[in-house]
Amino acid sequence: MNSGQLAAVIAGHADDKKAQSIVELDLRGVIDYTDYFVICSGGTERQVKAIADGIHIGCKAELGILPRRVEGLPGAQWVLMDYLDVVVHVFVPALREFYALERLWGEVPARDFVSPSPLGAPRLAAASAGD
Repeated sequence: MNSGQLAAVIAGHADDKKAQSIVELDLRGVIDYTDYFVICSGGTERQVKAIADGIHIGCKAELGILPRRVEGLPGAQWVLMDYLDVVVHVFVPALREFYALERLWGEVPARDFVSPSPLGAPRLAAASAGD
């Protein structure tokens, strides 16, 4: 599985837990420590934790992989999960707005995750990172 496919799987697991505004930033060629950021929001700390747990459990069950590192679970306002080629950021809305990772990396290609239709697979739609 390549890093783009892993990012899509992670975005799908976040969507399964009703994550909001799921965005995938393609950082290949810009930084050397990861290929993608998957960024999403949960409405509350409880939902942020549920999203992170869903990604963790889903990737372990489906792909047999675990994150190298997880930070932020105790407060669950910003959880970072490092899958090496994909780094996941799950925020509460206020912190996502404050840190504005999409604007920080505004020059990189970005795709918004669109929930799958009942008959189709998940789709990632092109978007500008500053949106």
